[in-house]
Amino acid sequence: MPHPPIKAVIPAAGLGTRFLPATKAMPKEMLPVVDKPAIQYVVEEAAQAGIDDILVIIGRNKNAISNHFDSVPELEEKLKDKGDTDRLRRVLESSDLADIHFVRQGEPKGLGHAVLRAKAHVGDSSFAVMLGDDLIDERDELLTTMIEEHRRTGAAVIALMEVPQTHIHLYGVASAEPTEHDGIVKVNGLVEKPSAEDAPSNLAIIGRYVLSPAVFDILERTEPGKGGEIQLTDALQELAADPDGPGVYGVVFRGRRYDTGDRVDYIKAIVQLAVDREDLGPDLRPWFKDFAANL
Repeated sequence: MPHPPIKAVIPAAGLGTRFLPATKAMPKEMLPVVDKPAIQYVVEEAAQAGIDDILVIIGRNKNAISNHFDSVPELEEKLKDKGDTDRLRRVLESSDLADIHFVRQGEPKGLGHAVLRAKAHVGDSSFAVMLGDDLIDERDELLTTMIEEHRRTGAAVIALMEVPQTHIHLYGVASAEPTEHDGIVKVNGLVEKPSAEDAPSNLAIIGRYVLSPAVFDILERTEPGKGGEIQLTDALQELAADPDGPGVYGVVFRGRRYDTGDRVDYIKAIVQLAVDREDLGPDLRPWFKDFAANL
């Protein structure tokens, strides 16, 4: 029997205050990473994993996101008339990636609340939650492995990455034990942004989750936690602690991840992606070497 299709949910209702004033009128998800907005990388990742039904959770002043994935006939016609087939192809790609829907979160009450807003659209389907702050290199496999593990176990599956102890306080951290499958761990508990001394491991949660619709019932009764927000981590903790449920598993990712969550890491992400591009790398790499040599 074929597996039922997986949907994707992309929360994009945050205010982007770390990037002000650039995000005063522009959603942070639309900030360019080289020559594509950050959110397009996430949608492309979902499409490459075989997901063609995507719900984006937006807030006020986020219409630029829906406009980006819509068709723009006048622009397409101008590019066609100019014979600019390369740019026309790239413009059309963003409109043809998937069937993209939008729903408003209202006021931002945390990641758990944003995920809960997807309940009506998701229905009885399993779904991936994909955060736009974490860009996963298209050459490295993550989401497909997570979907396979979810289908094998029926469990919630989270993406984990080993991080230095000096950075552990910035993440949710998993208490986990190995399984018989390489790169897969059984999650026993989760701690939100612990100190280095209190962290149960160096396995940090990064912004990919594959969940069953059972998580909605938990989120509906989850009380606001840290910062007065409904935390997805709290719901995952309950799933991990349930002795009668399928539990929570983690896929340990060792590939290339680009963090666009703050200004320095955003710039690093642009540099890392640009130097690997065939059309940009040959000019950029020698320039960077000269620039670094003169610092």
